[in-house]
Amino acid sequence: MTKLIGEQVLMRIFIGEGDRFEHKPLYEALVELFRKEGFAGATVLRGICGYGANRVYHTQKLLDLSADLPLVVEVIDAQEKINAIMPRIDGMMGGGMITLEKATVIRYRSGKRPE
Repeated sequence: MTKLIGEQVLMRIFIGEGDRFEHKPLYEALVELFRKEGFAGATVLRGICGYGANRVYHTQKLLDLSADLPLVVEVIDAQEKINAIMPRIDGMMGGGMITLEKATVIRYRSGKRPE
């Protein structure tokens, strides 16, 4: 396993809670893909409100159980690994947005000093 330390690439995938891929939530399919491909980790963040290119406002309300809230899937790895997986992600996306940015990684492990 390659250590993630120093400069890496942070990929953020902006999608909706209702987006699907092959009959399952898109965010789950993406996380499964990253796990199978050996990425160090992935996180799904759920927004409380937002809108996308179509300008439809989505918000979390007590009585609204089908709000299609915004989600962000975050994953960080080497540029080469991100580049290699992009065609597969492209085939899964029906809409949304992806951003890429350089990030400095400082990794901590339980009970140990930073690597």
